[in-house]
Amino acid sequence: MNNLHRQFAVLFVAAALVLTLSVRAQDEKPAANSDATTAKSAKAPEPAPPPDSTTQGSIDAGGQHIAYTAVAGTITVGATDTDDAQLGPDGKPLPGSQLALAAPKEPADAPPVAHMFYVAYFKTGATAEDRPITFFYNGGPGSSTMWLHMGSLGPKYVETAGDTHLPGAPYKLIDNADSLLDVSDEVFIDMPGTGFGRLAGKDAGKAFWGVDQDAEAFARFIARFLVKYGRWNSPKFLFGESYGTTRSAVLANVLENEKSVDLNGVMLLGEIFSFPMATGGPRPGMDLPYELALPTYAATAWYHKKLSPQPPALEPFLKEVEEFAMGEYIHALAEGNNLSDAEKQQVAEKLHDYTGLPVDYLIKANLRVTAGEFEKTFDDPEGMTTGRYDTRFLGPTLDPLSEGSEYDPQSAAISSAYFSLVNLYLRQNLKYGEGQTYLPHALFDGAGWNMTRTGGSGFRNALGLNVSADLAEAMKTNPRLKVMVNDGYYDLATPFFAAEYEEEHLPIPASLTKNIEYDWYESGHMAYVRDECRKLLHDRVAAFIKSADGVQ
Repeated sequence: MNNLHRQFAVLFVAAALVLTLSVRAQDEKPAANSDATTAKSAKAPEPAPPPDSTTQGSIDAGGQHIAYTAVAGTITVGATDTDDAQLGPDGKPLPGSQLALAAPKEPADAPPVAHMFYVAYFKTGATAEDRPITFFYNGGPGSSTMWLHMGSLGPKYVETAGDTHLPGAPYKLIDNADSLLDVSDEVFIDMPGTGFGRLAGKDAGKAFWGVDQDAEAFARFIARFLVKYGRWNSPKFLFGESYGTTRSAVLANVLENEKSVDLNGVMLLGEIFSFPMATGGPRPGMDLPYELALPTYAATAWYHKKLSPQPPALEPFLKEVEEFAMGEYIHALAEGNNLSDAEKQQVAEKLHDYTGLPVDYLIKANLRVTAGEFEKTFDDPEGMTTGRYDTRFLGPTLDPLSEGSEYDPQSAAISSAYFSLVNLYLRQNLKYGEGQTYLPHALFDGAGWNMTRTGGSGFRNALGLNVSADLAEAMKTNPRLKVMVNDGYYDLATPFFAAEYEEEHLPIPASLTKNIEYDWYESGHMAYVRDECRKLLHDRVAAFIKSADGVQ
């Protein structure tokens, strides 16, 4: 997944350099800094987060006219349960608590806290016990939740029709007829150190940026949110995208087994549990990533009409490719160096039929093509690079001599629109953020992300992170928990066939497999950027919520 991280981070490198300077000038300290610098430079008391902003709105969605209240603000959480329990609703140490009594002279030496930014939408007049509530977040790791907030099931969405680079500003923000507010209240949460959220205290980056640390922070945020808005008895759902699905597996386990919070459902978009199965780079002796990515390669070739003959329909074609991937192809790769030249030629020709890649290239690659190599090579004769997050998108290749892709055309095509409109919407519509800098991605500044899972029963080995056991544990301790898997056929960052494989190999009894639902879309990683798929996503998610136990 490191390659995924680098692919995403490159979108904001230039912005991060500018934002770092502006955040320091504005907040009087490095906003999301690894904290040696903070400890030396922060002399003034930490400024309090701005007060929440409450506004009113309405939307026609799901055949209803829905009036709603929107709240934009922050909730402050501690880095440990002990510290968090000593923070009041305002995020400051409770009078008489150990934190208050042991307050350091320098703010930078204080225990770390995260002021987590969120936007919540509540249907006017709804009764809490009868009204589901869904918590949304993106991934990265390190991303804010502007993508889900501004593109998926909130009351507004950024117009992104088509599969090409959007025209320049002005961009269009549209009332979302596919908002989930017809069936659920919504809370869009930015991870610590992103959005208008800030970190403070000693070693704050280390305290919040990691698999365990992040999930624990989200669990504390949700618990505090339930207290603040009196939602303890509401049906509760999680909706995570990309690394947000990794977070969801761990978070569900933490909520179920550490916080005594039963969830009604977990919705996953662009699932990634087992990082060794990511298609980012070659791993000698580990062939499963190539086999699980093959159907996405084939879907891409089908979309761009690179196949001869062209299959008339996508889904029957993909079933054929899946059978080949887990049959003849998996057998050929398992043969390793024992595979004969004749067999290699035969498999390469079959791969060409499914992907459009040249036979000689496939043989030279030893039948193993990584995602980055596919993106660079697929439309190479035309001098184009294929999108990673959505392979429907093509963009000019940066370096014709490179072996793999060097950027993501889909991200380049839509990022400006999202970043521009989230800044306008939060300030103009929700009346929050004046004089602040919105961070689309954490400024890790050398702190990095701790990919070690030390709690729960997550798999830990030298190959990399695998949180499948976390979701399995949550499902086993709460056998009524429902899981919804959503993915796009053109998603090469987290291929749909890999998501299906992960779920089908969860360490759960057969009786619980009926709790898992699979939904695929003719779109990419962000399935909602295609209008038809956003509507389909709404309809399926709404039906999933209505069918969950406890929802009236």
